[in-house]
Amino acid sequence: MSGFIVIVPARAASTRLPGKMLADIGGIPMVVRTARQAARSAADQVYIATDDEHIFDVVRQHGCTALLTRKDHVSGTDRLAEVVAQLNLPDEQVIVNVQGDEPMIEPDIINLTAGDLLNTQAAAISTCAYPLADGNDFFNPNIVKVVCTADQFALYFSRAPIPWARSQFGPAMPAVGQAPATLPTGFPALHHIGLYAYRSGFLKIFPTLTQGPLETFESLEQLRALEHGFRIHVLITASAPMPGVDTQDDLERVRNFFRGSP
Repeated sequence: MSGFIVIVPARAASTRLPGKMLADIGGIPMVVRTARQAARSAADQVYIATDDEHIFDVVRQHGCTALLTRKDHVSGTDRLAEVVAQLNLPDEQVIVNVQGDEPMIEPDIINLTAGDLLNTQAAAISTCAYPLADGNDFFNPNIVKVVCTADQFALYFSRAPIPWARSQFGPAMPAVGQAPATLPTGFPALHHIGLYAYRSGFLKIFPTLTQGPLETFESLEQLRALEHGFRIHVLITASAPMPGVDTQDDLERVRNFFRGSP
């Protein structure tokens, strides 16, 4: 498969793990590890887009293609939009956004997400989700859920437990610590995976879209697209992807994974 590129946004600021984009993993900066994983996909090109000159210099020293972007972007999607403008990409170009803190991302899921958008002309965006079975995850507001139409277009994304199984859960939210350990058999609960493929034409429009109340209250950027009528197709995978790096513990886990790797 061909016909898509990968852009890896690499913002310098990180409140939970300062400096993580250049965190050392077996002698290689994390964002470079991520870009190398992405390069194992069928992407025609992989770019690292950063707002930091030091990151820009370091990743180029490691042989990656880097682009310097503005510092005032409010989201990674806005940063991608600037890259689209810098590269003068055509409207139908498919772009996969791979976060810079995912050095263990599987190339196959990048290919699948890009292919889903390439094969779904009605969508401006494709993303991924996998079935949720654990009750604690379902009721965890840090885990984003998505509900879809029968043909797998997103209806809504939320931090709330959606959909709601009223006959099993009852009419009220369970108290803290009293969520069911498992979910009902066949219950269509989906954990959203934050991997996106976009059409370049949508990214050109995105910075002009106003934030709506759903995005504002949920703090979920993808809701801006839905609020403005753009369609998001959801690829359902069988299982969870390899996790990214948010904390020092995550970083140590990844370092152990890559220990001894070239």
